[in-house]
Amino acid sequence: MTFSIRKATKEDMPRVLELIVELAVFEKEPDAVKVTVADLEKSGFEDPKQFVCFVAEYEEYIEGIALVYNRFSTWQGQVLHLEDLVVSQSKRGTGLGTALLDEVVKYGYSLGVRRVSWEVIDWNEPAIKFYEKKGALVKRDWFVVQLNEDGIKNYIANI
Repeated sequence: MTFSIRKATKEDMPRVLELIVELAVFEKEPDAVKVTVADLEKSGFEDPKQFVCFVAEYEEYIEGIALVYNRFSTWQGQVLHLEDLVVSQSKRGTGLGTALLDEVVKYGYSLGVRRVSWEVIDWNEPAIKFYEKKGALVKRDWFVVQLNEDGIKNYIANI
């Protein structure tokens, strides 16, 4: 299978959103995606740019994405966060995910980051095995903590 990896363009954002929705469906949260194509275009391509997205194309059609952004760790310094790595269901197992992860790690290395980090849902054993095979540490002793939009509003209301 021949495919190519490149940085996404603004024009790619409708397909990027389709893959984000495909991931949400896979993770059993089909109604969780609130981001729009306009949000992606503004946040990824207008200053200040909030993310970089890589796309994987097969026969000139986007079949995978990796969306990353910079973070800062008080322990490590500059960190690259991989928000999502998505490969369309029909192209999983073809090497496309590896190529995207390779691109993310090379990009992080070029930035001089001290860590590339991301989350994986605990029941996605194929992804966990894939990441561990690549040498990633899957830290099972940490919990992800979030305030969603309603949580933020409730928090503010109770300050």
